[in-house]
Amino acid sequence: MYMQRYMAHFPAAGEIIIFDRSWYNRAGVEYVMGFCTAEQHERFLALCPEFEKYAIEAGIMLIKVWLEVGPDEQERRFHARIDDPLRQWKLSPMDLESFGRWNEYSRARDMMFKATDSKHAPWYVVRSDDKRRARLNIISHILSQISYKKAPRSKVKLPGRQKKAKYDDQAGLRRRKFVAARY
Repeated sequence: MYMQRYMAHFPAAGEIIIFDRSWYNRAGVEYVMGFCTAEQHERFLALCPEFEKYAIEAGIMLIKVWLEVGPDEQERRFHARIDDPLRQWKLSPMDLESFGRWNEYSRARDMMFKATDSKHAPWYVVRSDDKRRARLNIISHILSQISYKKAPRSKVKLPGRQKKAKYDDQAGLRRRKFVAARY
C-alpha cells in the first residue's frame, strides 16, 4: 500500500504549519491523472474527515482554504507563462496535461468537498482570479478564525536625556558627505 507522509510531526503549541494542495492530492491530482486506484481514492475520502477530526480533538486548529480560479483566468495565466520566458518554468508537463481535464478536476473537487467539508473542518472557498485580493481575503479570514486576547501593555514613559558631559552630536557630522535631499 502506498502512503505519503506530508508532515514529520504534528504542530507544537503555537506553531503554524501551512500545507499546499498536496495534502489533498489523492482527492484531486492523483485521482484525475490516474496515479491512484478508485479504491485508494474512496479510502482517502472516507478516512480524511476522521483524521481531521482526531487532529482537531488533539487541539490542532485546522483551517482549510480552497482557492477557486475560473477557467478564463486559468487560461490567461497559462498563456502568460507560455509567452514569458521568465515564467515558463512555472508550466510543467503535468500542468499542460491537466489543462484539458478542467471538468474532471471540477468533479473531483466537488467529490472532495462533499466528503471532507464537515462541521469540525469546513472548507472556505476563496475566489482567486485576482491574486492580490484573494491573498488579503485569506489573511483576513484566517485572522478572524483565531481568537486572541489583547496583550497587556505597560505604560511607556520617555526617559530624560543625559545632562552631564554634554556632547555636540552635530560637530562630528560637519565635514561629512550627505546625500542630497531630493524628496
